[in-house]
Amino acid sequence: MSIPLLQPGGPRPKRADAVRNHERLIAAAQQVLAERGPSGITMDGLAERTGLGKGTVVRAFGSRAGIFRDLLGTDEFAFQQRVMQGEPPLGPGADPVQRLIAYGRGRYSHLVNHLQVMRETLEPGSEVPASGVQFTQIHIRMLLAQAHIGVEDLDNLAVQLTLALEGPLLLALSAPPPPTARSVGSFEDSWQTLIERVCTRPAATAD
Repeated sequence: MSIPLLQPGGPRPKRADAVRNHERLIAAAQQVLAERGPSGITMDGLAERTGLGKGTVVRAFGSRAGIFRDLLGTDEFAFQQRVMQGEPPLGPGADPVQRLIAYGRGRYSHLVNHLQVMRETLEPGSEVPASGVQFTQIHIRMLLAQAHIGVEDLDNLAVQLTLALEGPLLLALSAPPPPTARSVGSFEDSWQTLIERVCTRPAATAD
C-alpha cells in the first residue's frame, strides 16, 4: 500500500526565489526555536535574521501562527519519511507487530516534542492541529493487515488505535495530563501492551 506523505507547509510556492526564501525562513525559525523556544519566533525577528523584508515573511507564512504550522509540517514530513524509508523497526524490514510498536513509541515522542509548536499554531477560532493523523491511520491499517491478526474489520480497528495514539496529545493542547498519568510505567509501554494484546490471536480450542 502506498501512503501519501504530507507535504510540509501546504502548497509550495511556485517561483524559485519564493521557494528559496521559504527554505531560508524555515531554517532560521528552526534555529530560533532551538535557541530560544517558541516565544523567540516573531515575524520581525525572522526578517532581521535572514535579511529578508517583512513583506516576504508575511507572504511566506501569513501570520505568526503560520510559521509554526509550516515548522510542524516540515518536521511531520521528515518523520513520515523515516517511517517509510528509514531503518527498522520504525522503517520497513521488521515484523509488522514490531513496526506497530515502534511506530507508537516514535509517534508519541514526536508529538510530545512538538506540543509547544502545536499550541503556537492555534489562532482564535482555529481547530486543534491534526497533522499526520491520516498518515497514522493508514499506516496502522497497513501493518494490521500484514500482521494477519484474524480480525475482519481492520478499518475501524485502525481508527480506534489511531485515536488511542493521537488523542491524548491533542487533548493535552487544551488541558494538561493528570499528575498521576505517568506514575506507573509510561505511555509508550502502554501502547506496546495494547498492540501485543490486539495482535495476539486466541488459541484454537478443541471441540
